[in-house]
Amino acid sequence: MGEQKVIEEIEEAMKSKTSMVFAINGERFELELSSLDPSTTLIDFLRNKTPFKSVKLGCGEGGCGACVVLLSKYDPLLEKVDDFTVSSCLTLLCSIDGCSITTSEGLGNSRAGFHAVHERIAGFHATQCGFCTPGMSVSMFSALLNADKSHPPPHNGFSNLTAAEAEKAVSGNLCRCTGYRPLVDACKSFSADVDIEDLGYNSFCKKGEQNRAEVLKTLPCYDHATSQVCKFPEFLKEEIKNGMVLDPRKYRWSSPVSVSELQGLLSEAENGMAVKLVAGNTSTGYYKEEKQRTYERFFDVRRIPELAVVRRDEKGVELGAAVTISKAIEVLRGEENVSMLEKLADHMEKIANRFVRNTGTVGGNIMMAQRKQFPSDLTTILVAARATVKIMSSGSGQEEFTLEEFLQQPPLDTKSVLLSIEIPSWSSVKVKKNGSSSDTHFLFETYRAAPRPLGNALAFLNAAFSAEVSLSEELDGIVVHDCLLAFGAYGTKHAHRARKVEDFLTGKVITDEVLMDAIGLLKDEIVPDKGTLNPGYRSSLAVTFFFEFFGSLTQTNVKTSNGWLNGGEVGLDHEVESLKPEAMLSSAQQIVENQEHSPVGKGIVKAGACLQASGEAVYVDDIPSPENCLYGAFIYSTMPLARIKSIRFKENRVPEGVLGIITYKDIPKSGKNIGTKGFFGSDLLFAEEITHCAGQIIAFLVADSQKLADVAANLVVVDYDTENLEPPILSVEEAVERSSLFEIFPRLRCKPVGDITKGMAEAEHKILASKLSFGSQYFFYMETQTALAVPDEDNCMVVYSSSQVPEYVHRTIAGCLGVPEHNVRVITRRCGGGFGGKVTKSMPVAAACALAASKMQRPVRIYVNRKTDMITTGGRHPMKVTYSVGFKANGKITGLDMELLLEVGISEDISPLMPKGIQCALMKYDWGALSFDVKLCKTNTVSRTAVRAPGDVQGTYIAEAIMEKVASYLSIDVDEIRKVNLHTYESLKLFHNAQAGESPEYTLPMIWDKLAESSGFNQRRKVVEEFNASNKWRKRGISRVPAVYGVSMRLTPGRVSVLSDGSVVVEVPGIEIGQGLWTKVKQMAAFSLGLIQCGTTSDELLKKIRVVQSDTLSLVQGSVTGGSTSSEASSEAVRICCDGLVERLLPVKTALAEQTGAPVTWDSLISQAYLQSINMSVSTAYSPDISTGAYLNYGVAASEVEVNILTGETTILRTDIIYDCGKSLNPAVDLGQIEGAFVQGLGFFMLEEYLMNSDGLIVTDSTWTYKIPTVDTIPRQFNVEILNSGQHKNRVLSSKASGEPPLLLAASVHCAVRAAVTEAKKQILTWSNNQQEIDLTFELPVPATMPVVKEFCGLDVVEKYLEWKVQQRKNV
Repeated sequence: MGEQKVIEEIEEAMKSKTSMVFAINGERFELELSSLDPSTTLIDFLRNKTPFKSVKLGCGEGGCGACVVLLSKYDPLLEKVDDFTVSSCLTLLCSIDGCSITTSEGLGNSRAGFHAVHERIAGFHATQCGFCTPGMSVSMFSALLNADKSHPPPHNGFSNLTAAEAEKAVSGNLCRCTGYRPLVDACKSFSADVDIEDLGYNSFCKKGEQNRAEVLKTLPCYDHATSQVCKFPEFLKEEIKNGMVLDPRKYRWSSPVSVSELQGLLSEAENGMAVKLVAGNTSTGYYKEEKQRTYERFFDVRRIPELAVVRRDEKGVELGAAVTISKAIEVLRGEENVSMLEKLADHMEKIANRFVRNTGTVGGNIMMAQRKQFPSDLTTILVAARATVKIMSSGSGQEEFTLEEFLQQPPLDTKSVLLSIEIPSWSSVKVKKNGSSSDTHFLFETYRAAPRPLGNALAFLNAAFSAEVSLSEELDGIVVHDCLLAFGAYGTKHAHRARKVEDFLTGKVITDEVLMDAIGLLKDEIVPDKGTLNPGYRSSLAVTFFFEFFGSLTQTNVKTSNGWLNGGEVGLDHEVESLKPEAMLSSAQQIVENQEHSPVGKGIVKAGACLQASGEAVYVDDIPSPENCLYGAFIYSTMPLARIKSIRFKENRVPEGVLGIITYKDIPKSGKNIGTKGFFGSDLLFAEEITHCAGQIIAFLVADSQKLADVAANLVVVDYDTENLEPPILSVEEAVERSSLFEIFPRLRCKPVGDITKGMAEAEHKILASKLSFGSQYFFYMETQTALAVPDEDNCMVVYSSSQVPEYVHRTIAGCLGVPEHNVRVITRRCGGGFGGKVTKSMPVAAACALAASKMQRPVRIYVNRKTDMITTGGRHPMKVTYSVGFKANGKITGLDMELLLEVGISEDISPLMPKGIQCALMKYDWGALSFDVKLCKTNTVSRTAVRAPGDVQGTYIAEAIMEKVASYLSIDVDEIRKVNLHTYESLKLFHNAQAGESPEYTLPMIWDKLAESSGFNQRRKVVEEFNASNKWRKRGISRVPAVYGVSMRLTPGRVSVLSDGSVVVEVPGIEIGQGLWTKVKQMAAFSLGLIQCGTTSDELLKKIRVVQSDTLSLVQGSVTGGSTSSEASSEAVRICCDGLVERLLPVKTALAEQTGAPVTWDSLISQAYLQSINMSVSTAYSPDISTGAYLNYGVAASEVEVNILTGETTILRTDIIYDCGKSLNPAVDLGQIEGAFVQGLGFFMLEEYLMNSDGLIVTDSTWTYKIPTVDTIPRQFNVEILNSGQHKNRVLSSKASGEPPLLLAASVHCAVRAAVTEAKKQILTWSNNQQEIDLTFELPVPATMPVVKEFCGLDVVEKYLEWKVQQRKNV
């Protein structure tokens, strides 16, 4: 018998699974579970073990969408496939067993043909750096796929996807380059309810040129029905039908199929054993320390029926804890005529983003709130819906609690499990009062205030209220019979019920006086915990939401409006406009394509756009790791000024896979401890005995994988000592007090203009010692800092660096290693975004890798994690400004005297260049006389550096703030003040000297007037006034702002070589960072070589040209890609090279034509040149002189905003821009630059807070805490005209820069918000007895975030309004 039993056990063991099987892009993968680490994420596997590199790591938190893939799941019972997007940085590899994964290169690629999504993204000019584009492509494809599942699309080439759904398709994906508008248009082009003529500038349809049928033929074909893309593989279906299951006790990953099995596994887990219950694993996006923990066992709970239950009946809706949030939304929406469930679903759609909701579960969200006090939206709204939960307890079996009770219990122990959530049904009931029967209405609403309307941001406060009310004729009003008021996410542990307010309201008739008393109680109950950011704002939101819910039910409103009695929605009081759904995004572009130098001047598609969309474009971290490659992670200081005593690991145990920690002591004797060598001296690679700022790099840890390196770096403990050290300098005021200043070289100092004493003496009015301040801004390039260093023969080093300055990276590495520069070679193909952050800040990253590679004699690479990147790179310069200004009664300014304190950080970096940028942008106006004193303050913080438009963006805003101040002082419209202070050409020359150029080049006054006409600016100002007069809680503002931006070109080398087959290779030092440099260079080469006229069109020549990566040993003196002029300078260098080639080829062409008597083709000409041994490679260095090297750029923007003065939320209704590009080299590229720069500026002025703690350490260090603009925060209507301003003989083919100047125009939004806030303040003034309370000459801080705007509109605006209303009635 014993033998038989053994045989049965062996047979049983053979039946159970030993491996997991899945598909990626149709390819079968099988992995042995015994050798698999269950903590491996899908992105780790895709990027390290497969050739599919389109999946990019942008944040590792599920917050950016760069890593999105499509996951397809087959249900063998229903024979149905579910397709949905997931965040591969959060999805565990083991959880995709039996699934099919599709990445962007799986949709289409250069070998099999690109997908229509890729081609439309390219054709709508919707990619710049391209790093986010594969994730965007997958999000778009998923939206199309799911829209067309239920029924076929209306007709071929289109989808059932509506324009509104198309806008939401990419709402969770971040992009720092494009400004989103072209991405949304590319997606909308698939919608049958959109006319392509209404979409933005694209390569398929020129407005008014073709009929609709012809245009549709040019669109890349989308045919859902016949597409084999994303077809679920048959081999996987067979695998699933076989139904083999894992032995739950054999491997670290188990998938129990019943509650009892899970209980058994949990009870078997020894005490102290780290066990993780897994469904979506999305909690690791927020609680990143979970990724660092080592778990012995993982239990996947998704296959347990009780946790996957979805039940709908008359009792209500039950959702299993493992039901995803997306599924829950679908279920709640499926209940017809139940408005509460519909509202819950609408609110849940604002939780995280679609690709997180698709795997994040209802139970997981609740457990994060219960165990870890996660600021959950879900728990708040479910508490208000009186939800209950079922718990499987380790001790007492199954228990049921209200969700409110459950949240208040101690954290659920690890052996207990949340099974399901039940939302009870609510129906109208009759309430008998004094013998009369009255209909009782059930009211339910949810609320949230967050930086992004469509979600993907934690709320400042969320709330949900339910109430049973009835109309009592006897009591002359609406009576509250019962209510529940839940608030959450405001700085308390859990969702909280305002019970005192509930008790107070029960049985009362709603009146203004009752609301005032209730608000008093509410303010005492909803009090954020100590240390919560913006506590006053959060408390005021509680009052706002309470007022929005009950305000329409007051006696006065019931008497004057019967809307609610007739079944209308509960909402704000009747005098308040109901909130309209957001208008759809729309845009208009006016662009002139120049044919004079074709293909220069044409809006051709960006070079490599389809490769970027499919994910085949190679970035540094996509380069396959060489054999024996090691990986690095930085260890940085958390103290501002301290002695480093020791660097050790927690528990003094070296973690697995760590090979060493490299410090300044490991630098070769012949080398130096330098991490940047470039502009103004050098900076340290590693702190030595003393660290001088929090965020300074102390050491470089080297391990066997990037994951191991990052985990190990978090286990490092640095012991500090501050004895006998001076206190750190952490503010500009301290720096001035302690004379901690950097010198500004004489040639970089700001020069005064005119006589300031005389200017102030001429003034009829003066504002003295007024103050302004600015915060910082982080680059937020999608690709973080990265490098790969490979040791080569003879003590040489090849380094691949994501850098805007390979030449300086080269010098830094050579200096650090102590080798001649010819021993180092730096290669850069492209960057996934730069914005100035990959100038000096890329140097220490490459140097650290090179140093480690030199020491270990093995390749070393790093991909810096987002948190470390944000902490160590510094960002934009914060500054404080004090100014005095004198002006005439008409607003004409006669003199401006300024003092600026710039926070530079611990080293100079590029800071000495800042004053010039600030002054140039400031001098867009004629100040009469200008005196300017700048101090570069050395502080114990990370060095600040160039961020897109460095100094200029601050300078332009200082100018606008002064204009606003003068206008307030004189009570004159600020637009008039701006106009009266615009330069004449004579004053422009006085302020800007040679940079002003010739008189016809000064187009700003003309643009100023042109924009007023094209945008209907003056008429719209009247409409705004009317709107503000008739709307109490929403105020609009409109503002028109000019920008002047000075640029200068530098020495720029180039090389053009023609190969034997007639193909052309171009080398330039400019790096492709998304600005279309390669595209413009290709166009210039095609135009210049086409001048030889060989019967080959310039478009044909274009196809023969390739621009190759930058190589510092091939092209020297490369300088920096930045300052907006690299594209035109590189183009000019190439033009000169091509002219040289044409000169060499013309005699050959003439002789060949005479010899053959036939037209000479390009190919025959090149063959003949090769036969004659003519040198077919020309190098040059373009060196601009004073007249060609520096010039001014001009633009004007008008923006209109609407501010919700109850929440502080700003909606940008419309922005119109006219920007002078001269004769654009490529208007499609320049349009993208204008829109993208504007939206990045919008982030600086309205959204992005780059905050430090008291030690100077950055604390907004993730996508959770740092909010860049998203598709729902850009202008709803975005109109751009590129001015074709004619001849500029000193420019490159009359073109002008576009990369940075338009960023300054985003100040128009901030100024419009200030105008709206002013209207709100004026309104409050009419409600206030104390007329002295309100200052209309206020400075609105930058950024004007929701809390800032609300604070300036009045945190107590509701209370003031109610007091006024009550007083008005008393007066009557």
